Amino acid sequence: MVDLNHNPAALESIELFYFAYRSFTALPDKILERRGLGRVHHRILYFVARHPGMTVTSLLNTLQVTKQALNSPLRQLIDMGLVATAKAEHDRRAKELRLTESGQQLEQQLTATQLRQLNEAFIAAGKNAQPGWHQIMQSVADSAVQG
Repeated sequence: MVDLNHNPAALESIELFYFAYRSFTALPDKILERRGLGRVHHRILYFVARHPGMTVTSLLNTLQVTKQALNSPLRQLIDMGLVATAKAEHDRRAKELRLTESGQQLEQQLTATQLRQLNEAFIAAGKNAQPGWHQIMQSVADSAVQG
């Protein structure tokens, strides 16, 4: 059992993680809010941009959400003309996802704000900080998968 009272550095790390995430998502949240969208839409746009042609099943696996949780926000992005679907050539039952031109513009705007913030943080932290940060983030991500 973890002793929460005798590890102030770990508790401070949790606080910093919360505050950093709030800061990291603040500007994208404002941009999305103007369109009636939220963070789930941002995640969909981000991963479809990184993997054009990914299937809905692949997106479900990447985001680790249910079909029910993905259906409404994905449908909204399609209806808004930000994401396009096409039948996969390898399997006509599968739908491939791609960003439309307006979807690409929105995703690039959102990602640019976060890239600027990360770049500024890495510069401020020094040239050796980024690899360590990547290791920490990968470890945290992996521990969530392992449960």
